[in-house]
Amino acid sequence: MSTSAIVQQLVIYGLTQDGQRFRPSDWAERLAGVLSPFRPAGVTGGPLTYSPYAVPTLIDGVRCVVVDQRLRELEPLAWKFAYEFAQDNHLKTGERSVGRPLAEE
Repeated sequence: MSTSAIVQQLVIYGLTQDGQRFRPSDWAERLAGVLSPFRPAGVTGGPLTYSPYAVPTLIDGVRCVVVDQRLRELEPLAWKFAYEFAQDNHLKTGERSVGRPLAEE
């Protein structure tokens, strides 16, 4: 039997509200790097890895950072930082829900 959970994500697009590409070109990696210390309990990562809660990616050719809303519970100030980064820089945002398999007990 396969079970899954729905995960809410905030997508921060590298496009401003007026459609301009956001600069610098490595902004997504920088933002995800700032959020890299925040990880689920028991998950370790080296100094050069991203948190699974904030991942830079490309969506339809646009640099984005996908921020898992579970970060809001783990570290509300980190969530606020990411959200306000998008607002302060007038970046387009969106939300999406994705299913992920639950670990078998």
